[in-house]
Amino acid sequence: MEVGGLPVELWQLILSYLRLPDLGRCSLVCRAWYELILSLDKTRWRQLCLGCLKHRHPNWPNKPGVEPWSWREAFKQHYLASKTWTKNTQDLESSNCLSLFRRRKGRRQLCIGAGGEFSSLRAALAVASPYDRLVLLPGVHEEQGEVLLKVPVEVVGQGKLGDVVLLASIDQHCPTAHLCNMVFMPARFTSVLYKTTSGYVQFDNCNFENGQLQIHAPGTCQVKFCTFSQSSIHLRSVALCVLENCEFTGSENASVTVEGCPSSDRNWACKHLAMLAKSCAASMREPDPASCPVAKQDGWGESLLGPVRTCEIVVGEEQSSFLSAVGAQALLGSAQEDIEFGENLRAAKEEEYPALDSNSSDSDLCSDDEEDAQAAYKLPYQAHSLSHTLANVTHSRLQSNRLLALQRELKLKSLQQELQQDKEAQSLANSLQGCIIRQCLFRDGKGGIFIYSRGQAKLEGSIFRDLTYAVRCIQNSKVIMLRNDIHHCKASGIFLRLSAGGLIADNNIHSNCEAGVDIRKGANPLVLCNKIHSGLRSGIVVVGNGKGIIRSNQIYGNKEAGIYILYNGNPAVSGNHIFQGLAAGIAVNENGRGQITGNVICENQWGGADIRHGGDPILRNNLIACGYSDGVVVGERGKGLIEGNAIYGNKGCGVWMMSSSLPHLINNQISHNSIYGVAVFCCKDDTGDYPPGQAGNESFQEEREGAGGENDPDSEEEYPAARHPISVALVELNSINHNGAAGLHIKSSEALNIIANVIHANCDGGVAVLQSSQLTRIADNSISCNSRGGVLVEAECQVELRGNGIYENSSHGIISKGEGVIAENDIIGNHRCGLRLLQTADMKVTKNRIQSFRDYGIALFDEAKGLVQENVIFQGRSKKSILQPMSNAEDCIIQNNVLLTFKKRFDMECMLINPPARPHIEGGAPRSCMVAGGQRVSSITSRVDGGCHNHGSIFCTIL
Repeated sequence: MEVGGLPVELWQLILSYLRLPDLGRCSLVCRAWYELILSLDKTRWRQLCLGCLKHRHPNWPNKPGVEPWSWREAFKQHYLASKTWTKNTQDLESSNCLSLFRRRKGRRQLCIGAGGEFSSLRAALAVASPYDRLVLLPGVHEEQGEVLLKVPVEVVGQGKLGDVVLLASIDQHCPTAHLCNMVFMPARFTSVLYKTTSGYVQFDNCNFENGQLQIHAPGTCQVKFCTFSQSSIHLRSVALCVLENCEFTGSENASVTVEGCPSSDRNWACKHLAMLAKSCAASMREPDPASCPVAKQDGWGESLLGPVRTCEIVVGEEQSSFLSAVGAQALLGSAQEDIEFGENLRAAKEEEYPALDSNSSDSDLCSDDEEDAQAAYKLPYQAHSLSHTLANVTHSRLQSNRLLALQRELKLKSLQQELQQDKEAQSLANSLQGCIIRQCLFRDGKGGIFIYSRGQAKLEGSIFRDLTYAVRCIQNSKVIMLRNDIHHCKASGIFLRLSAGGLIADNNIHSNCEAGVDIRKGANPLVLCNKIHSGLRSGIVVVGNGKGIIRSNQIYGNKEAGIYILYNGNPAVSGNHIFQGLAAGIAVNENGRGQITGNVICENQWGGADIRHGGDPILRNNLIACGYSDGVVVGERGKGLIEGNAIYGNKGCGVWMMSSSLPHLINNQISHNSIYGVAVFCCKDDTGDYPPGQAGNESFQEEREGAGGENDPDSEEEYPAARHPISVALVELNSINHNGAAGLHIKSSEALNIIANVIHANCDGGVAVLQSSQLTRIADNSISCNSRGGVLVEAECQVELRGNGIYENSSHGIISKGEGVIAENDIIGNHRCGLRLLQTADMKVTKNRIQSFRDYGIALFDEAKGLVQENVIFQGRSKKSILQPMSNAEDCIIQNNVLLTFKKRFDMECMLINPPARPHIEGGAPRSCMVAGGQRVSSITSRVDGGCHNHGSIFCTIL
């Protein structure tokens, strides 16, 4: 019969009455009929799938309202799975004979119950033959004593689920069995519902109440479409078992316990279960990341924060997906905020930086040819050793090429990309050992999955909610978790300890009362591509020698630190996006360590990274941006290598350091932060300084007792060899620019080294040393174009300024009221004095090259003391060189200085050549300045009465 003879709608109506065998025969007629049978997917195939006693909705219990992509395919998978128990061939000589035996029409069906042939299940089993079908009629069937299952049979409840209740304890001694469509309750004398130690058992569409299933190797099981109410499954050394589409509620302990290493003694059913698991895995489509952005929960559960904001950052004409729209708006408005902040700061400090005198004010130098005059007297300094770095920060925004490079490097990877690059993760994701749990629901109980003593489990597409904990994996066990939803647990969502491992990937972990993932006691998992958010504590905690690889996760909206590392925790944290946290992005505390590289840490309420109390991480190549506090906080006794990070647009300081800390801050881009670029303070940490819940409230007593490191033989592995310890905090090779206050703000009680940094265009001074009871060494830095002075040294501060280039700052080059050495610096083109010594200053000023366009090269006031010797002063337009009131002449020696003036423009271009413009880091010691032939040098030697400071000389050279 031709298909075209009738409308398709009529064919579909006719075919909808056919049974399954007839549909199969019709699909074999021709291609047109095959396609016609396929077109019945939402009608006849749906009816068959939902009408079978062995099946429930394919997406039960997690998403029963969501239709499968193909009802026919779902029915096929369920049908094949329900026949696994019949594939045993060990009891017959020939598989062909077994096939004929199973299909013979004479296979018996025995009815049990009121009106049936047998009054009890025990009586029916006594006469049953292999593969007979035992039908329990509606009612309650109670068995006295343990029931032994010695022959393979199928036990099926008649009617709807709930019509048949079986109170029994069954011990299986046969190779295979199948139980379907009934409610299991334990007998009065035991809590064990079913037990097998060697055979395979298959449960379909059953309810288990107040009891336990026990499966011991080499036995195995398949459990599908079952409900466990205050019931559990205990698996001991099982090589492979499958739990699918099951619901676990109200458990008093773990719902599923997996104990022992998967046995090498495999049951006959293991190969069939493996094939079934692979086919089901292939049919589970991975969600498209583009269709599941952070802003959509898409069934993952509601965030406590509500919809998460979309992310973008504008750089020139390009856009990045790093930061939220709020962050982007903050960046767009940061220039205006910086200007306003700078104006307010300047007004507040007007008395601190008084005008030199009325003759040196800006007003008397203002004229129409001001710019031309400045150009004529300008000394080129752009060829110094840090000029290449300076060229990258001359714009008022973080450079497009640098940010775009970060964007490419720090883009969040998908799970597929991670698995392609990481063969270990790929192997774990594809492994099929132990207990496989798919699309199950665990709710309203104490625990979900407990894995111990080298057990192994794989969890896919399941939901864990309103439990005490979702997964607990300990004692060298292994857990593989893919695409699960874990939320509203009363403790941690996933807990790993005692050398546990595995793969935790593409899960949604949120709204838990403790950490989303808790890694302790040598546990070492792979944590990839998860969403960990809205927790009432930290997102991930690594503690007590815990390790792990934490990569490509989205960690946001947690009440405490996104990642919290302490007590010798040492994870590798890379490629994560950690944002919108209510505390720090990453906190490293109490001797925690870790390698934290290539992360995007933004829009957190407290520091992007917070390091305290012996924390000693490697913080490298991260983007730490748009935080509502400081970018990086190094608190009391904090340590660590902070290298190559972009610390940008934070509302507080770029880096906030305690003077008692010992960080190594090297090669970072610290820019556009609202307050200081780098701030060093000497106040002690109080408990109140921590964000709420950030520090002392965590319960880590076990780890605290054994946190010394001596109990971990691997604690020194792969860590200190890469770094040399430092005894003085070091700020080196950083670019500190366009910050809202001083580039470097120092109030320190400890020694500090500031070496080879570019400090440029900050809205206040370049470097402000307000307190320094021990030596602060400032060497080989480029300090330029800052809105106030280049360097400010307050009274009683000890400072060594050597080899710096201090250029074109809007006020004085250096103001000092303290003690120390100012040697071999280039102080050129600053708008006020090159060097100004005030009050009780006691400085040795030697071998500097100084030029001020408008004001004195060197000015000494009040009771300033010291030695001013062998400096070269380039005369600016004002023709002012050195100002020294005679009142302090006896305490200050000024001798052997050189004053240079010029006749030709050519002379100006040669001034900073030999030695070249400072800083020059890689060259040798600076050579003495040679006087060119075109220069006129004038010197007057006179005798000054009274004693002289330091060297006792009574001769001074006055320029």
